[in-house]
Amino acid sequence: MRIVSICPSNTEIIDYLGLTSSLVGVDDFSDYPGEVRSLPKLGPDLSIDMDKLQSLKPDLVLSSLSVPGMEKNIEELDRREIPHITLNPQSFNDIAEDLLTVGKACGIEETAVEKYHTFLHTVEELKRLSRTVGSIPTLYWEWWPKPVFTPGKINWLTELSEMAGAENVFNDVDLASVQTDWEDVRNREPDYICLAWVGVQQKRVNPGIVKKRPKWDTMKAVKENRILILEEALYCRPSPLLLKGALKLAIELHPEVYKGLDIQYDT
Repeated sequence: MRIVSICPSNTEIIDYLGLTSSLVGVDDFSDYPGEVRSLPKLGPDLSIDMDKLQSLKPDLVLSSLSVPGMEKNIEELDRREIPHITLNPQSFNDIAEDLLTVGKACGIEETAVEKYHTFLHTVEELKRLSRTVGSIPTLYWEWWPKPVFTPGKINWLTELSEMAGAENVFNDVDLASVQTDWEDVRNREPDYICLAWVGVQQKRVNPGIVKKRPKWDTMKAVKENRILILEEALYCRPSPLLLKGALKLAIELHPEVYKGLDIQYDT
């Protein structure tokens, strides 16, 4: 089967299901697993080269509405009558269901069911451990600095925060993504500032700019240097890689609770 993925989270779902060898093309931002970096690149996920995609003669294309602006790619796939499925995960349960959806479309239903149960078992184990945590810190997640975008209640990072024994400081806003401002964040006084800028490599994120924001030097998280520079791929993409991100964050926050946990991720 010839599969094309046009966003990173779908590429990672394909990998989790053990189908990476079936990929024949990916978007420019797909970088996990390492093998996909040598595949034909089809452009940024919001500007896919449809002629090039079609030339690969895919049996199935995976798109996702978790990427704002993906709609125009989907419309073009429809117009060209290229076989495709569109995912739209916002929660860990959604990701689990997507494993079944993709598995069925690729003819590996039995494997997909096994992976589904493994994935949800790990989610439940993280949640079980989170209930043993004594002190629950609040987290401010920053997807983009200016204008400020942060996940709200309807987002996987709120659930991931809970799995890591913490709380998203914007979990009172009934949205998936919240556009706010520096003053609002400062007034919420989070215990930790988590920087995971979409599309920006971890090494290029400069925590110094956070400290220069108006009155942020008065914030507890800044004064105590509780600014976490996190790997975008482990937190900003709705895929099974979030399990690695959840455990990594959990160990950072509560090593005494989570350090012995061995998650089942790799295929």
